Formats: sequence, C-alpha cells, structure tokens
Amino acid sequence: MSSRAESVPTEVLSDVAPSTTEFLAAVAARQLVGRHRVFAGVGLPTLAVELARRTTNPDVELVYESGICGAQPEGLAEGIADSVLVSGAAAALGMPALFGYVLQGGHVDVGFLGAAQVDRWGSLNTSFIGDWDQPTVRLPGAGGAAEIMPNAAECIVVLRRHDPGSLPAQLDFCTSPSPARAHAEDPRMVPPGHGVSTVITPMAVLHRPDKLGELVISEVHPGHTAEEVREATGWNIPVADDVRETRRPTAEEVRLLREEIDTVRLYLR
Repeated sequence: MSSRAESVPTEVLSDVAPSTTEFLAAVAARQLVGRHRVFAGVGLPTLAVELARRTTNPDVELVYESGICGAQPEGLAEGIADSVLVSGAAAALGMPALFGYVLQGGHVDVGFLGAAQVDRWGSLNTSFIGDWDQPTVRLPGAGGAAEIMPNAAECIVVLRRHDPGSLPAQLDFCTSPSPARAHAEDPRMVPPGHGVSTVITPMAVLHRPDKLGELVISEVHPGHTAEEVREATGWNIPVADDVRETRRPTAEEVRLLREEIDTVRLYLR
C-alpha cells in the first residue's frame, strides 16, 4: 500500500455570473438542506427544488397552490395547474384542504415566494408599483402569499434585481405583511411562522435571523462588496459580523440544471 495519502477530487466550481438563473437557483437550493416540505410556485423555485432533490436533499417534497402535494412531475410545469404535476404526486387536494390543513396546520417548512419589492422587515409587494390611483406597473397580486407568509415555518424570496426600487425603504404597497409588520399593527398578533428568513438577489444573500427583526447582509456574491450591496439597497442595511463570499455553483449543479432539469430552457435565461 502506498504511504502517500490518496488525492481526493475537489468539486469544480462554475464561472456563471451571479445574475444568472443557474447561480440563483443553486444558491436557493442550498437553503433547502434539512427542509422537507416546500410550498412553491413554478419557475425558479421549481428549479431550486429539483436541484436540491438531485444533490443535497433527495427527500424534499414539493407542494403547489393548486392542491398537489408530494409532486414528482415527469417534466417541468408551465403553471401551478399544469397536468404534469399530477403524475407521481402523493395527493391532489382541494384548495380549502391544502390551505386549511396542510399550510395552516403547520406542515410546510418553507414557502418559496416571489416579489417585486421587499422591505427591511421582509414584507412583500406583489400588487403594483407607483401611485395607488395611477400605478406605473400592475402586478399579479397576492395569490397564496398572504397565507404562506404567516403559516410556513419560514419563507425564501428570490429577486432578479438588487436596487432601491426592488429593496425600498418603504413599499409602494404591502401585499404580504411580515410578522414584524403584523406585530407592529397589533402587539397581540404574532403569526406562527418566521416570515421571510432569506432573500437571494443577483448581488447578495440577505438573512433575517430575528422573527421581528430586520434583514442583514450575510453573503456577498463574487465580484461584489458589502459596500456595493449597501449602496444598492434602499435603506441602511446592516452587515453581519461574519459576512462571507457566496460559494459559486459547482459545474455539476450547472450541468444538472441545463442538461437534465430544464433541457428546453423554460426557466433558465
């Protein structure tokens, strides 16, 4: 037997830019380690869950707002009511049962939410941008987010932009209030869930460790600095004492996303 220690191959890291879907999906997938049931929409959340299932968390279970629980789709869904979601699913429930028993019953570990704006407390705007009477942009609205926010154990948000418009000091409209905002409105009101715990942007990963606290910069993506992230945020966001550089996706994670998960580039862009 050779006396020399055998070399252990190291993972090859990719060079995809932090603004790419591959980078954001890989970072989001890491947040799902140790989580079991994820309430998510289609798009980037689906990519993240599928990637986690093939790498760090094979037991993760996907729940869709249309009533599908334990989804194991044979292909990527184009909407929450896509028939492909029923293939291999553990159950197909009516929406009252899904929201009343699964979500409000405390059986969802992570809610994967989208937003146009996120404030320092983790409240979300998915309604409109601009003035109430004459908005410049009309958005889809709440969907199930108003129920997911207070009832999921925690929520993760992925933003495609990082600027004062998407992370403003004050939301143009509050569609989904965080536990902190709900508590401020009524001190007796403390929702069971943590609310938004993580926000992933093209520049950084923001965490909110305190249920009633603010977001802080915990990771900065390669090529960016904490000061750049602060300048691109609409309020004086704190920097964590142990802030670190975000680990790049591996070449294998990028390959899985491109060659096995989203081969037709339905969501990758």
